[in-house]
Amino acid sequence: MTLPSLGSLVPLPATEHPALLAPPVAAALAGWAHAAEVAVVEIDPDLADTAAMTEAYDLPLTASANCVLVGGRRDGEERVAACIVRADTRADVNNRVKRLLDVRKASFLPTDRAVEESGMEYGGITPVGLPAGWRLLVDARVADVDVAIIGSGVRRSKLLLPGRLVAALPGAELVEDLAVEVG
Repeated sequence: MTLPSLGSLVPLPATEHPALLAPPVAAALAGWAHAAEVAVVEIDPDLADTAAMTEAYDLPLTASANCVLVGGRRDGEERVAACIVRADTRADVNNRVKRLLDVRKASFLPTDRAVEESGMEYGGITPVGLPAGWRLLVDARVADVDVAIIGSGVRRSKLLLPGRLVAALPGAELVEDLAVEVG
């Protein structure tokens, strides 16, 4: 099987390079049927943010998918979701996500909490290996890209995989219009 590739990044089989992954990501990939189709690419951790990375490695913005963690409460119950959206869009937290979670108000999880509970580094949080009980909402536009670049759980690398597989992650819910266009 050929690994996905993108821009000037050098793809390596993700399951063979666990040192480039956060522990929960490595564990999730080890048990996933599609793991052989996932590549990991090493990057400069100072370039982990989307704008810097896409420019430095000659990547299309539409291939980059961001994972944002959102939470809200209803009847004393907290509801958390990871929202995966293309980098040329932003999660519609105040409307679409709020309705999907069925909460009065949805907001981004505080950074320290997101890092602690996910077991991943800020700037590297990914939909792969998130805690059980968190919903995984995937904007349909992410599933349409040939190769998506997502976090690996650490800032020094990224994962490459077909967009259709982002939507096939365990527990993923494919959602139309989860995000709105930027600009």
